[in-house]
Amino acid sequence: MPIPAKQNDKIKVSGVLLVDKPYGLTSQQVVSKVKYLFKSPNHDSKKAGHTGTLDPMATGLLPICLGEATKFSHYQLDADKSYQATILLGGQTDTGDAQGQVIATASVPTFDAAALEELAQQFLGAQQQIPPMYSALKKDGKKLYEYARAGIDVVREPRDIIIRSIRLTALDHEQIQLTVTCSKGTYVRVLGEDIAKALGTLGHLTALRRLQVGSFKVDNAITLSALEDLPLVERFTQLMPIDACIEIPAQMTLTAEQCQRIHMGQRLNVSAQLTDELHVYISQQILQSTSSQVVAAATAAHETTVSNTALASDVPVDIRLLDEQGQFLGLGAVSLNGRLQPKKLIQR
Repeated sequence: MPIPAKQNDKIKVSGVLLVDKPYGLTSQQVVSKVKYLFKSPNHDSKKAGHTGTLDPMATGLLPICLGEATKFSHYQLDADKSYQATILLGGQTDTGDAQGQVIATASVPTFDAAALEELAQQFLGAQQQIPPMYSALKKDGKKLYEYARAGIDVVREPRDIIIRSIRLTALDHEQIQLTVTCSKGTYVRVLGEDIAKALGTLGHLTALRRLQVGSFKVDNAITLSALEDLPLVERFTQLMPIDACIEIPAQMTLTAEQCQRIHMGQRLNVSAQLTDELHVYISQQILQSTSSQVVAAATAAHETTVSNTALASDVPVDIRLLDEQGQFLGLGAVSLNGRLQPKKLIQR
C-alpha cells in the first residue's frame, strides 16, 4: 500500500489513481470526490490534483495524484494524450461542443473514406492552434471562459502543438469519428472545428473520450461508482506507486549515509557510482537538450573546446534515487562530472 508514515496522527494518502471520468463532472469535482473516498479518521487525503483537465462533457482517463505523488504530476501534464471524439457536421457552437449554443450552420458536403484519409494527413505533424475562448487559460488573471460568458472576445496567441497520429472515420453522412494522439496543449474541440472547415462546412464535438495519457491507459482506470462500492481498505489497492507518473528509466542506489545527506539538501559526489549505463543515459539526455551550446559540445567531441567540454560535463540530468532496500526516494539531478543534487524528495 503506497502510503507514507503518519503525520499529525493521520496517515497521508499517497499514490496515483487512474479514474475513468464520467460525463458532466468537472475534473476538479472528480478530484474532490476521490479525496472524500480516501478520507477517514485515520487517513489524510487533503493533498490531491489531476494531471490535465477534461471538459465536463468529456469522459475517460483522468490520472489523479495524491499526497507525495503530486510532486511528480507535471511529468504527465507534459505527456502526449490520445482521444476519441465524434464531430457533428453542419453546425458551429460557441463552445465548440454540444454544451454550447449553435451560432452558425452550413450544408454538409458528401465525403468518403478516401477523402477522410487524405484530409487526416493534412493535420499530421507540428502546427499552431489558437486556443478557444471557452477555456481555462488566463488573460490578465481572468479565465478566458469568463470573458466569453460576458460576450468579450480576447485576442489569443497561437500555440505550438504536434499531432502525432490521426484517423478519421465516417459514422454516417454527417458524423465523423476522430481518433488522435497529440502533444500537450492541444484542444480537440478546435481540431474538430478545423477538420469540419477543411471539409468545407462547420462542426462541433458531440462526444469526447480520453484514451491515454503518456503510458497510462483508460483500460486500467476505475470509475467513481466502482471505487465508491469498494471498502476503504480495498480502495488503496487501486493506488499506483508514488513515482508512477515518472517515465525516467535511469536510477541510482544510495547508501544510508548518502540518503541522510540528500535529505538535508546536501550535494553528493557520486563519480564512483556512475555506471556505464548511466554515462550513456546522461549523454543521451544532453544530446536531446534544447541548448544549442550543449548539443554542439556533446555531438562534436573530436573538436570540442575545453570550455564546451566543461559545459557538457556540468549539465544536470534527472534520475531516480533509491535506498538500499530499493525504495523510491525521489529525483536527483546528476551530471557527468559525478555531482548529484537532490531535486524532489518524498517524505516518509
